[in-house]
Amino acid sequence: MTLSFSVLLAYAAIAGAWSTFVVPHTEDADDTPALMAAISDYASDASIVFEANTTYNVWSPITFPPLTNVEVVISGNLTYPTSIETVQGYVAAANYSGAWFSFTKGNNVTLRGNTDPDWGWVDGHGQQWWDITQQTNRPQGWLFKDVTNGIIRDMKLYKPIAWNFATTGSSNVHIFNNIILAGSDNASDGFSAGGTNLLFENNYVVNGDDCLTVPSGAKNITWRDSYCEGSHGLSIGSLGEDGKIASVENVLLESTIMNRTLYAARFKSWTGGNGAAINITWKDITFIDVMFPIDVTQNYWDQEDGPPPTSSSVNETHIENFLFDNFVGVINDTPGYVEGSCVTDPCWYYVSGATGKEAVILDLFPDTATNIVVKSLVARTLSGAPVAAMCNSSTVSNDVGFVCWNGPYVPTPAGL
Repeated sequence: MTLSFSVLLAYAAIAGAWSTFVVPHTEDADDTPALMAAISDYASDASIVFEANTTYNVWSPITFPPLTNVEVVISGNLTYPTSIETVQGYVAAANYSGAWFSFTKGNNVTLRGNTDPDWGWVDGHGQQWWDITQQTNRPQGWLFKDVTNGIIRDMKLYKPIAWNFATTGSSNVHIFNNIILAGSDNASDGFSAGGTNLLFENNYVVNGDDCLTVPSGAKNITWRDSYCEGSHGLSIGSLGEDGKIASVENVLLESTIMNRTLYAARFKSWTGGNGAAINITWKDITFIDVMFPIDVTQNYWDQEDGPPPTSSSVNETHIENFLFDNFVGVINDTPGYVEGSCVTDPCWYYVSGATGKEAVILDLFPDTATNIVVKSLVARTLSGAPVAAMCNSSTVSNDVGFVCWNGPYVPTPAGL
């Protein structure tokens, strides 16, 4: 039988073994050193508390040791340095852990914020980075790496600099009731769902890159009952860069509102990739003014890395059992509209031949995609023009739920 974290707390309290450390605060000074000096005494059976009504100066990264039965409570506010150069210096250092807040290994670890509208915020001062398009030595925000049995709940992030939460290599983690207010001009991923047996629910994300990204190695991932605004969607990948072998399996992304996002549902693998993505479902998605409601590409590239790659490989990252079920919403086909992450001409998300009215784009290689189905899709365009689709029938072997062509979106029996 698996015990909940609250039960473990109760047992520890009965045994008299539980301890609490309130992180000290000093005005106009970095509060990280005091925590780091004491942390080894509270690495098990403990609460580490950033207390309410206090604004802590987290002016250098916090790297937790492996924790066992520990709860980190963010009741006060936390602030990054306001100096871009200071942050860059720590990120460039040889001993940088990979994130401003790092949890590595450990068992039964909880990171808990609160629901107070005024306290429990983490201010990254990220807007100044994006005002000058500064992307050098940006920090990951929160890293749960190789943690077993974890909780991330009620966290509130304001204007983060870059990527927010990553669960790299972790297992059995519940991530819920979190708020990320990055702004649509802030190219930061909301959640990176690396690991196994992860449940994301009731999260609220406003950002400018993937709301959720599921990287290689992820297995048994569920995301549901959430809200994404201004982002690049609920994404699998990118997979297979530089020919790497990728693996993603058993992912359910459901019951989410996508508001003015670039994509709603998205799969991206690089030209020349290897491996497979298997059993992926996007379900019950409401999209509002979205440019690409459903986009699957095996020709992904990153504009920051230069021009699109060329490859003679025919062994692309394979995809199998993809279902897009019950999508309802509006396509943003406003003439001349440019999404905020565009820094090239044409934009990195440009699709040759697309009209901007496509509800579905399947950009596939022959003999690499099996059992892709779009079902119960109801869409209209802002302009009132007919909804379209892009699909090459030579790349699919099943009824994909609509007529596979570059033309009007016409459902077929599998799509009804």
